[in-house]
Amino acid sequence: MLSTALFAACKAPQNKSSMTAQSSIKFDLQGHRGCRGLMPENTVAGMIKALEIGITTLEMDVVITADHQVILSHEPFFNHEISTKPGGSPVTEAEEKSLNIYRMTYEEVKGYDVGLLPHPRFPEQLKMPAVKPLLSDVFIAVKDWCKKHHKPVPWFNIETKCLPGTDNVYHPAPEPFADLLIKVIEEHGMEKKAIIQSFDFRTLIYMGKKYPNFLLAALVELEDKGTLQTHLDALGFVPQIYSPAYENVDTALVSACRQKGIKLIPWTVNNADEAAQLLKIGVDGLITDYPDRIR
Repeated sequence: MLSTALFAACKAPQNKSSMTAQSSIKFDLQGHRGCRGLMPENTVAGMIKALEIGITTLEMDVVITADHQVILSHEPFFNHEISTKPGGSPVTEAEEKSLNIYRMTYEEVKGYDVGLLPHPRFPEQLKMPAVKPLLSDVFIAVKDWCKKHHKPVPWFNIETKCLPGTDNVYHPAPEPFADLLIKVIEEHGMEKKAIIQSFDFRTLIYMGKKYPNFLLAALVELEDKGTLQTHLDALGFVPQIYSPAYENVDTALVSACRQKGIKLIPWTVNNADEAAQLLKIGVDGLITDYPDRIR
């Protein structure tokens, strides 16, 4: 375990203006993959619907295509639950992982629909034609909507979908992945509105060193038995946000995050009673598929 002195020395520099702006949010309501319970996930339409509901942050996932485009997708392949192949036949579970987005150009990716299949776990989800969009197109659509409706541009909580075992198979290694992502963010002037989150701490460590002005969120799986301190030790610095599965949140964790000045924003909370209990113990926000319920 890192000593106190070493831990302090490794603390990542922070973008003070961005952190102050984020900290000024009394409660951060994050629409998971836009608003997956209501609209096709990680689509422009889903992001706009979440804005209409009144989220403060759009949560989303990104992957990389063969021609180095940054697009929204939870998996680096076409998930059988939501995907239809060119020609109209559904993607099967047996073939989904062979439809590797990292081996496709974006032009090829656009041939697949991800909004027409009825979702087995989200019966309220509106069905419509939809493709996996470029992150740049999401930025443009969101900014245009906000300008038209005289609303502030929301935060973008962007997850890099990568794992150590699939580097250069389903995605680039964390360093080139992060570089491609940051390039798009900077091209659209969204540096002060972006949070980079990941379960893969390699991404966060690299980001902390090369892009110290970005806000970072450490994602933690439900099955992860580590503690806040072991996760901070693994990172080597204190991230601005800690996002565990909501089932692992209790008053002790809330207190520990407050002591370290970390915002605690758990995922994915879809039940109003569970949300109320988390609010009662003092979490700083929630990530939800149903921002309408939680709001």
